Amino acid sequence: MGIGTAVLSTSSLSYLGLGVEPHIPEWGNVLRIGSMYLETNPYLAIFPGLAIITIVLAFNFFGDGLRDALDPKLK
Repeated sequence: MGIGTAVLSTSSLSYLGLGVEPHIPEWGNVLRIGSMYLETNPYLAIFPGLAIITIVLAFNFFGDGLRDALDPKLK
C-alpha cells in the first residue's frame, strides 16, 4: 500500500529539485525538464505525468485487491 505514496513522494521531491541528482533519469526530474518545454513540446511533460498517475493508481488498486483477498476480518 505504501509503494504509491513512495513513488509520489520521490517524484514530487525530484520535481522540486530536492530529490535525486538532476542528471539521474527519474520521473520527477523528467517531468521538471519537460515542463520547461510546455509551449513547444507539451508531450515531454504530459507523458511522464501520466506515467506517474498510472503507476500510483495501479499500485493502490493492487494493494486494495490484495487486502480484500487476504484480510480475514473483511470476510
